[in-house]
Amino acid sequence: MKSLVPFSTWQDEIIDNRGKDKEEWQRSSFYFPEIHRVEDDTEAFIGWAGVVLFKEDVDVVKLAMKYAATYQEYSEACGRCAPGRWGGRILYDLLDKIARGEGELSDLEHLKEISSTMQATSKCEIGKTVPKPILDIMTHFEDTFLDLINNKKSSKEYFNEKVNYVSDVTAPCTTRCPSHVDIPAYIEGVRDLMFVDSLKATKQTMPLAHVCGRVCPHPCEDACRRANLDEPISIMELKRIGADYETEHGLDFVYPTKKAKPIGKKVAIIGAGPAGLTGAYYLSLEGVECDVYEELPVLGGEVAVGVPEYRMPYDKYHKDIEAIKALGVNFILNTKVTADMMREFEKNYDAILIATGTRISKKVRAKNEREEIKGYWPAIKFLDEVNLSVKWGIGEKVDLTGKTVVCVGGGFTSMDVVRCAVRANAKKVILLYRRDEKTIINNTSYEEYHEAVEEGVEFKFYSAVEEIITDENDNLKKLKINKFELVPNPDGGRPSLNHIEGEDYFIECDYLIPAVSQDANMDFVPKEWDLSMTSWRTFKTFNNTYMTNRKGIFAAGDCEYGPMTIVNAVGQAKRAASVMLRYLKEGKVYLSDKEILEDQLVKLKVYNKDEKIKGWMPGLKREVSQKLDVNTRKQSQKEVNFGLTREEAIAEAERCMRCYYIAMVVTNPHKDLADD
Repeated sequence: MKSLVPFSTWQDEIIDNRGKDKEEWQRSSFYFPEIHRVEDDTEAFIGWAGVVLFKEDVDVVKLAMKYAATYQEYSEACGRCAPGRWGGRILYDLLDKIARGEGELSDLEHLKEISSTMQATSKCEIGKTVPKPILDIMTHFEDTFLDLINNKKSSKEYFNEKVNYVSDVTAPCTTRCPSHVDIPAYIEGVRDLMFVDSLKATKQTMPLAHVCGRVCPHPCEDACRRANLDEPISIMELKRIGADYETEHGLDFVYPTKKAKPIGKKVAIIGAGPAGLTGAYYLSLEGVECDVYEELPVLGGEVAVGVPEYRMPYDKYHKDIEAIKALGVNFILNTKVTADMMREFEKNYDAILIATGTRISKKVRAKNEREEIKGYWPAIKFLDEVNLSVKWGIGEKVDLTGKTVVCVGGGFTSMDVVRCAVRANAKKVILLYRRDEKTIINNTSYEEYHEAVEEGVEFKFYSAVEEIITDENDNLKKLKINKFELVPNPDGGRPSLNHIEGEDYFIECDYLIPAVSQDANMDFVPKEWDLSMTSWRTFKTFNNTYMTNRKGIFAAGDCEYGPMTIVNAVGQAKRAASVMLRYLKEGKVYLSDKEILEDQLVKLKVYNKDEKIKGWMPGLKREVSQKLDVNTRKQSQKEVNFGLTREEAIAEAERCMRCYYIAMVVTNPHKDLADD
């Protein structure tokens, strides 16, 4: 159900239920963060698009003053324009003056004048939007302001220090990013030629800058306000600029903060993929000793052995890993962790982070599907063999000369499979997918799909394998394929796929590579631990803390959520590391106020695709990096994407509208606690 609140002006939807019987209340069309912590009463939410009251007796004058105070702190640090910097100071001073009982009637007019000036002339969105909820409060609660001014009295909560005002500065792109990277900051660093600052902004929440500057599906670009004007910013391409600058200029590793002194705590991390590396990075920065155990002979997990060299050159990934090693993280390779080892880890370490990924390829559920079939090659094993030989010289080079390869799937793994098969000189490469072209692009990216098409991969949509047919020696010979059609749902729900009778066909092939999804291997977990599992056979964690039902055992990444993107795994592990640090220091597992607000903003949705953008020049071309020509890349493992030139990167960074927003939640301890 959408929110039922006493009052709201969010996105100019005026909900005013004050003084009405609850049966008569109008419901908002938004989901607001009505619960912050269970031990507190959530009283109000205020942000760039308005104000929301969850209780009728909120001190709205102090609310406006505290919101202005948060902006004043930010604008002092920014200082890029006079209206934003000085306007923020005046807003706060006037609101504080009224709230403490010293206001004048002229202050109200001055507040309105300054707010209007800031909205019209501030250089970035934070200066333009901060006055909006303040003006809303002044408009709808004018009597409250007049009462304080005329009677020279302070607002009712002015001296109450138990009221908690929790604020966060975000942006539409930042909130959509699973790692909550400060995207406007790193773009600003590129624009100002401050490339180290750009990289430092990225590494606040994303240590794998080389990786996520190359193979991120960039959901942030789907929440770029620039798209409301012309085209979204090339956010992912700009991320790698700072990382490449660090590498190309031989700089010392850039860290977001100085490494803290050792705190006398030690953790075991199982898995050295993106989640394990991220957990080790942020824990080590905070003075925690980290031992990372990895089954593979190389570091990096699925990015190292699953993501092909032409997408993610290992020498770049290696730089991200070396920065983690330099913090003193201890890596133990070629070590398959067992249940007995886990029992010992629990005794010898202060906490454990499980970050083992999902490395078991699921079946396509066809008749006669067996791994023993000669020519049946699960995606993870296929990519391991290809990339270990290409990147590390381990094992024999995969040669598919004269072979026909069929892959089944519709995500990044299947794309990696088919494009690797092209580079292994396959005669023909086919990708079967049950749904359509649009869905596969949404699952991966426009660039990835179209580069595969250019390289000669044949896509067969609305198709699925019914049966695998072999010869007398159990060699794969051909596949029976069912054809489907999309049938609209008369009730408006998701369309269904219906098998088209009489449209089945056969494909002769040498290899079938299932890449429909992956499972996690749980064999190393002691059975007596009885760790809770999800219906997807992944570790179940609780309340976004990433701790399992066993004290001190945390899980993050694919093994917790299921197969997902690198940036999702990094975001989870960053959060897990923060919670683990509190657990190690305090013995408690909880989210910080900022983390709770981050999660609430994700649910609220910061980006408004229907917003009309004003005050910016439309029609500025989105910069697109050069790619290796198709004939060369089909025969090569060279990186396909050259990245933006410095001139292109600066031009693209200048298109950024710096869409920072401030959000604030107001909480108050329950009355029985407040009186203690």
